[in-house]
Amino acid sequence: MSSLFWKEINAFFTNITGYMIMVVFLVALGLIVWVFPGTSVLEYGYSDLEALFSYTPLVFMFLIPAVTMRMVAEEKKSGTWELLMTSPLPAWQIMLAKYFATLVLIILTLLPTLIYYYSIVQLGDPAGNIDSAGFFGSFIGLLLIAAAMAAIGMFSSSLTDNQIVAFVIGVFICFMLYIGLNAMAELSGQFGYVLESISLSYHYESMSRGVIVAENVFYFAAFITCVLTITWGIISKK
Repeated sequence: MSSLFWKEINAFFTNITGYMIMVVFLVALGLIVWVFPGTSVLEYGYSDLEALFSYTPLVFMFLIPAVTMRMVAEEKKSGTWELLMTSPLPAWQIMLAKYFATLVLIILTLLPTLIYYYSIVQLGDPAGNIDSAGFFGSFIGLLLIAAAMAAIGMFSSSLTDNQIVAFVIGVFICFMLYIGLNAMAELSGQFGYVLESISLSYHYESMSRGVIVAENVFYFAAFITCVLTITWGIISKK
């Protein structure tokens, strides 16, 4: 399992596409947090990073499917999936190795954003005037929403042998679960609360303010487990 895990990590960093994904992600967030009018921290005038935690999930909706689209789809297209499935590794270990590799790649992509925290600490008046507990609580929320979208990306990649199709499916599902359900909830009357309560954004919003509630952590854990279980079922069946 560990060899497959490291194979996926090496495949990402030996391909220029991997570096391009990381650069595009960091440039996009940098522009949102520091440059664009209306979202820039410098324009806002307060020592917090609300823009980072508000807009990163929207960037994740495109970044994470781009990372996961090749995990299963490329193996099928290249013909190596059959070899992988006849290896001593059971299907669930193959899936988890690829999933954990995806999580590590996302964490490595997120780590440079800690520079934003250091910058705000230094720019504060006085220096260090920032809610550090709130920041790191929100950062945990980012990791959980990333883990949920990574599970969706794995599911999408297991459905097809075409990376582009896997990417489109992943983006669509992430969009529906993060934004679509909230929009539908506003039009659904008495059923609106049910739709809203199962959306990713509903459980992420309180965490993005630095509030860690067991209910939200349990939701993400259950969501990830369910999606990965379905993915494992699809992989095993095929």
